[in-house]
Amino acid sequence: MGKSLNGKELGKGLSQRKDGLYQGRFVNRFGKKQTVYAKTLNEVRQKLRNEQYEDEKALNVVAKDVTLDEWYEIWMDTCKKNCRDSTKETYAGHYRRIQKALGWRKLTSLNLLIMQQAINELETDNERKNSKKILVDMLEKAIDSDLLIKNSAKQINTVISKEVKKERRVLTVGETELFFSYAKDTFYYNLYVVAIDTGMRIGELMGLQWSDVDFEKKVVHVRRSLCYFRKDGKYVFEWHDTKTHNSKRTIPLTTRAMEALKKQRVRGQEILLKNAQTAQDEYKNLVFVTRNNRPTQQFIVQECMDVTTRRIQKEHPEFERFSPHCFRHTFATRAIENGMQPKSVQKLLGHGSLQLTMDLYCHVTDDTLFDEMRKMEAV
Repeated sequence: MGKSLNGKELGKGLSQRKDGLYQGRFVNRFGKKQTVYAKTLNEVRQKLRNEQYEDEKALNVVAKDVTLDEWYEIWMDTCKKNCRDSTKETYAGHYRRIQKALGWRKLTSLNLLIMQQAINELETDNERKNSKKILVDMLEKAIDSDLLIKNSAKQINTVISKEVKKERRVLTVGETELFFSYAKDTFYYNLYVVAIDTGMRIGELMGLQWSDVDFEKKVVHVRRSLCYFRKDGKYVFEWHDTKTHNSKRTIPLTTRAMEALKKQRVRGQEILLKNAQTAQDEYKNLVFVTRNNRPTQQFIVQECMDVTTRRIQKEHPEFERFSPHCFRHTFATRAIENGMQPKSVQKLLGHGSLQLTMDLYCHVTDDTLFDEMRKMEAV
């Protein structure tokens, strides 16, 4: 509680200076102390109420000398407020790479040379590209907020190392058969089968519940995903809606996928009996779990896949490591190879655009090239 010069209580955040001027203070949504002044108590109270209202409704902007770090916090809290926590953490990772070099600088001092020097220090072109995206969007919003007049980040060059873009990994028919023959008795074999026979994302498989599986109609309903990411300095599981509206979909099950899910249900009951005390209500109906009946995560699945890959490489050293997402690419590629209509593949993958499906997920394998050339020979 502040006081007037004669010792009278004025209220929270209010006080009178030695020169007789009244002042009101509060901490705004940016974490900064904001002060208003007036000659009378009623006037300063009105000013304080107005400033607090603008702050509460996010109508005010920060001072013109704001630093990039300060603007980043505002940008995240306002412009990216509705993003998933996992997406926010991805943005934070891209920003941290340039924070030491640029975070302390004022927005108005960020010219192209300064930003380019910071970007040049990053290790790969991909890191440069992602950090540039963050800078461009932050500065674009600063222009919209009348803090800058132009966006120099757009001119940043991110191609320094000139890395050859690696082609996305897709299993050939032979590689698929080889992997599954070695993985047959492993813990996540059923997950691999469902992944390659449905094209589901790993987060969708992690969040799949038994209520999503309809054995009678032989379909699986994709309704959500389970994400595992760093939040406030520690890793947590969090339920998320599907990636896009189109990602909510129903996928018919192959006979092999049906058998894998039935086996997984039996395995899940066995795991539950061994770990009844450790089961968490929020995750008790998950289809794919760990041996301790905990939610699984991409890292664990990847580790298990790597164990199988290393076994294969002892006899087939040319066999390359691949990620769980490769099952999704392989599903799409195999579907097109076998004559499935592209629009059907798009719907099964949950994409909003056919171009995305064809450009990113449908690959031409060497096997397919040879088959197509044999068709030419026959003609």
